Amino acid sequence: MVIGCFGCCSRTGYDSIGNTGPRFGVRHLQCILVFFGLAVAYAMRVNLSVAIVAMTDCNGTNPDFPEFDWNESTKSYLLSSFFWGYVVTQVPGGYLSAIFGAKYMLLTGVFVCSCLAMLTPFCALLGGWKLLVVLRAAQGLCQGVIFPSTHTFLSKWAPAEERGRLVGYCYSGSQFGTVVMLSVSGYIASSPLGWPSIFYISGCAGLLWCIIWFFLCASTPAQHATITPNERRYIETSGQLRRASDAGREEFQPRSNLRTPWLRILTSLPFLSLLLAHCANNWGFWTLLTQIPTFLKNVLGMDIKHNGPLSALPYFAMILLTCGFIWLSDLLKRRGTSMSLSFSRKLFNSLGLWLPMLALIGLGFITKGEASAKLVIGLLTLAVATNAASYLGFHVNHMDLSPNFAGTLMGITNCAANVMSILAPLIVGLIVKDEVSHSLFNPVLANPSLCLQTNPTQWRIVFYFTAFVYFIGNLVFIVFGRTSVQAWNNPSSAQQSRTLQADSGEGEERARLIDDS
Repeated sequence: MVIGCFGCCSRTGYDSIGNTGPRFGVRHLQCILVFFGLAVAYAMRVNLSVAIVAMTDCNGTNPDFPEFDWNESTKSYLLSSFFWGYVVTQVPGGYLSAIFGAKYMLLTGVFVCSCLAMLTPFCALLGGWKLLVVLRAAQGLCQGVIFPSTHTFLSKWAPAEERGRLVGYCYSGSQFGTVVMLSVSGYIASSPLGWPSIFYISGCAGLLWCIIWFFLCASTPAQHATITPNERRYIETSGQLRRASDAGREEFQPRSNLRTPWLRILTSLPFLSLLLAHCANNWGFWTLLTQIPTFLKNVLGMDIKHNGPLSALPYFAMILLTCGFIWLSDLLKRRGTSMSLSFSRKLFNSLGLWLPMLALIGLGFITKGEASAKLVIGLLTLAVATNAASYLGFHVNHMDLSPNFAGTLMGITNCAANVMSILAPLIVGLIVKDEVSHSLFNPVLANPSLCLQTNPTQWRIVFYFTAFVYFIGNLVFIVFGRTSVQAWNNPSSAQQSRTLQADSGEGEERARLIDDS
């Protein structure tokens, strides 16, 4: 029996299963590395939002370290400054990763961001909050390339048949990093290591990942030294029209030879529906995460923001449901359902946007009371967790539409979506009138309760409006979204096709003239 089991395995140790590639291959190792890369990136992204509590109140954590006298307005600038740089490098990140390779763009982004994270305590002591704002904006510039580069990377490594699964697992790393940072930062700040170690530990984790990534990763299967011919063939030939973006193609046609068809992308109805879905998702997602704590505190009288594990609960639930939705998708495929790729994307996108929409509508009916506060936390956790289904929806649709320009598409949509993340709390401030502050809010675990927003009727308008945004975003995606590779994915081939057709037409015309003569 043991001999029979080992007989299934190739000499490389992989368990090959017909034409579906090895059960665990190099592509899975690459995705594991991406998972931890996104984890350390998000840990560095949220570390200040947790550490700033200890930095401004050392008596509550560890009095042996410096304390800063920053008011709430200063804190809001510090917490939002990351996104000032983050939105700038989205589109360039996707474009450059396709030219120079996603491996090196991810490596550069995480490496520089890790170095800056380790410099954070020094900059805070040397230049105060102003220098720290500059440093956080620089970190945002570095991390702006990460999501677009990840999409470029996965468009080369994820076979079409496994695309949703691998993308879901990879991007759940962002929630994993957030959960870990929120859960342990309070203990680190209270320990003899103090709040500076929050930045040192996250920075060192990033540098360690960079070393592993450099030696074990390759931008494409063709460039990986240990991938088997069987697995490489499976990746390069899988799915619909992937040949134009396959790894081996770089050997014959460099990516720089493909000119980005900006006008055709920006006028493509399937892409515009994807853009709207991404913006609607971020609007609702960050409204939930930044405004529900304010609603709980000022309307229901419950403060959860200084409770790290409770703050991490929605992210932890999102990780679990990501695995659950991936399992459901695989189950539907294994049972032989005739579910098309388009139906699958739209089904899971509907779960990811319309279930949170229903939770928001439910929030509008909640009144004050201890049981109500627990219900709000439950609805918040459910809304954030079910949003994980969108990883199998719009989140992977960039690769469906254009494997060649997936990173560029992600850069465009993520840039616009993060602008929505910044605008959403500001719109809340315009709707909820009983307030005394007008500071910018941070879209990631910021401190938005700078004011007393206590009118439940006005909050009901916020919830219903956000639910409407969710509804419209997904409805447009259902109607106009597509999963087929678009014609502008390979503009050079389209041009060659038109040239061949023209040449063929001229040849037929000459033959007709000869026959006539």
